[in-house]
Amino acid sequence: MITGKINLMQLFAQRKVMKAQSGEIECLIIPISKNQLYIGEKGIYLDLIAFELKDKKEGQDTHLIKQSFSKEVREAMTKEQQDAIPILGGLRITEGRAEKETVSSMAVSDEVDDLPF
Repeated sequence: MITGKINLMQLFAQRKVMKAQSGEIECLIIPISKNQLYIGEKGIYLDLIAFELKDKKEGQDTHLIKQSFSKEVREAMTKEQQDAIPILGGLRITEGRAEKETVSSMAVSDEVDDLPF
C-alpha cells in the first residue's frame, strides 16, 4: 500500500472564511491558471510526480511529491525556477491494505457569496 499527504498551501492558495447557505464555512481557494491546473472533460487536475528518496528510513516517507509540468513549461523555466518548485508532500510505502474511500463530487458555481453547501 502507498499512503501520502499533499500540502495544498504549497500551491498559490488562500484560506478564507466565506458565507454559505448553512452559515460561514472555511474554504481553500486555489486559482486554476496561476497553479497551471489542467481542465479536462471530467475534472480539474494537478499533475504530480514522485521522486524516490535515496536515504529511506523505516516509518518515514519513501518518496517526495512535486508538481509536474509539460515539457514546454519546464524548458521555459530557468534552473533556479525548476529548483524552486516546492515539495507538495510525501509518499510512504507500507504493508497492509488501503481502506476504500468514497469521494462525492461538488457542483461548481461562479457565485462567491452563495456556496452550494
